[in-house]
Amino acid sequence: MHIGILTGGGDCPGLNAVIRAATRALIGAGARVTGIEQGFLGLMRRRLRPLTEHSVDGILDLGGTILGTHNRADPFHDFARGGADVSAEVLAVAREARLDAVVAIGGDGTMSIAHRLHTMGLPMIGVPKTIDNDLALTERTFGFDSAVAVVAEAIGRLRTTARSHGRVMIVETMGRYAGWIALEGGLAGGADVILIPELPFEPAAVLARCRGREGLEGDGSTIVCIAEGAVPVGGQLTVAHTLADSPDPLRLGGVGEHLRAMLEPHLQSEVRTTLLGHVQRGGTPTAFDRVLATRFGHAAAQLAMQGRYGEMVALQADQCVSVPLADVAGRNRLVPPDHELVLAARHIGVCLGNG
Repeated sequence: MHIGILTGGGDCPGLNAVIRAATRALIGAGARVTGIEQGFLGLMRRRLRPLTEHSVDGILDLGGTILGTHNRADPFHDFARGGADVSAEVLAVAREARLDAVVAIGGDGTMSIAHRLHTMGLPMIGVPKTIDNDLALTERTFGFDSAVAVVAEAIGRLRTTARSHGRVMIVETMGRYAGWIALEGGLAGGADVILIPELPFEPAAVLARCRGREGLEGDGSTIVCIAEGAVPVGGQLTVAHTLADSPDPLRLGGVGEHLRAMLEPHLQSEVRTTLLGHVQRGGTPTAFDRVLATRFGHAAAQLAMQGRYGEMVALQADQCVSVPLADVAGRNRLVPPDHELVLAARHIGVCLGNG
């Protein structure tokens, strides 16, 4: 059996751990493994190389991906060739390489492409990766825990300087249209205000919380953790820029600065904004993510050896299961307004911007 492995979309802590586990498990079962470089671009441009036990040695805790990735490579819309559909060529490359199946590690975009290629005849297996934790039918994606740890540490560092000056510190996280990173990172860091896309915020409610904390003796600081996709009631997403040559043309960013401009004229405190950006994607994965990624890589190898294609590995009730790619493609997992963490935040006094 000959299995290809690719990492698509944005980079993420834990990718190498999946590659390592899947490669070792497949080789141990007698399969040959090929790495596909730069995600689906590797199939579009014939960039393949063998993976061996030696080539994946020592990469468990290494950030990024040894195969490289690409978040604009779509075989059904090749921007380098005027948006041409080159999916037939991709299938031809896979046949020439005599690939029996491809393990695609990525987020919702990668899973959507994998599903379409699978329906065309290229057997695919998905592994859920995204720091946003927004993939459908899985309780957790690897990379998320590492991003939350970065946010929590950043809030802890900002808290000390905020207290020294009695400032309002706004921390903007990634997450696209889902608030998981801001919610868990904000809770872990002890943020006073957490704003997520699923709960449009009232600027007046945030202002009231900041004013209330200005009067606290010996402190007077406020930490606001805001997701990049958060919006005020009746407002719109804050778009940093657009990319015409990308499957997801909107690049969110700047809502933290937008909130600062709303608050500062009405407060005695200074207001500062920190945009964490790609710091959340980089560095070594947490121990939790290394273990989860290893579990996912092993589970993907088992699906391949069992000939169970067209499925994605998922975590449900802390068990590795599989779900149809068709049920994941084009769907996102958002924070339910009545989620346990939302209720916990409210009950411990965190302002969620809506009362």
